[in-house]
Amino acid sequence: MAKNKNKGSPRNYALASGVMRFSKASMYHKKAIFKFAKKKTAKAVAQKKAVFVEKKIKGDKNGGTRMVRVKKLANNYPTAAKAPRCKTASAFKSHARKLRSSLKPGVVAILLGGVHKGKHVVVLKQLASGLLLVTGPMAINGCPMRRINQNFVIATQTSIDISNVKIPDTINDEYFARAKATKTKKEGEIFEAKKEVYAPSEQKKKDQAELDKQIVAAVKAHSEGALLRQYLKTKFGLTKGQYPHNMVF
Repeated sequence: MAKNKNKGSPRNYALASGVMRFSKASMYHKKAIFKFAKKKTAKAVAQKKAVFVEKKIKGDKNGGTRMVRVKKLANNYPTAAKAPRCKTASAFKSHARKLRSSLKPGVVAILLGGVHKGKHVVVLKQLASGLLLVTGPMAINGCPMRRINQNFVIATQTSIDISNVKIPDTINDEYFARAKATKTKKEGEIFEAKKEVYAPSEQKKKDQAELDKQIVAAVKAHSEGALLRQYLKTKFGLTKGQYPHNMVF
């Protein structure tokens, strides 16, 4: 049997002038596409259901026929209006608190916002509001206990075992609420009044010292304690040619 010379070469190709050898219509017939093309059937138009139906009425003086509704209207309507939907039903307090899988207690993270941005901190836990509770600790890099949104944190692969660290139950969202000072207006003290500067209470100082003591002990217990302490002291920064999306932290 003789071999087919045209086998493997296309039937339609571009000529020297750049025009195809066969037109689109010619190829349609040569390939017999019409045999395989799906036949489109016109969609049946749905008939609208009648709202009224003509009904025969007995009696000589009743007109003989009457138009009657197919679906009867409701006879009774509630007199009291439905309670309106609560505007705060989808507020922040009713949202589910989700946490990134990389942000586990003991993970060393990098702060991207606030006064202490760029510092390495230790993640302690997630509060009821969804915010993260982190600390430097303060004894190492000067970052005290503070709340921060997980969107402003980069999780690293470095972690510390803080299973033995005891965090008091009193350290919650209310713990960080600042007390509002009562304003008293007196004549002649408009320019003499000074702006109040925030100062931590004695209880917060005590809690910070106790927590720092436990975390510093956990850092020392790490296999590379000295190196880890130095790592927590350093600040994160980028130089020319460094891109955070290409880095592994």
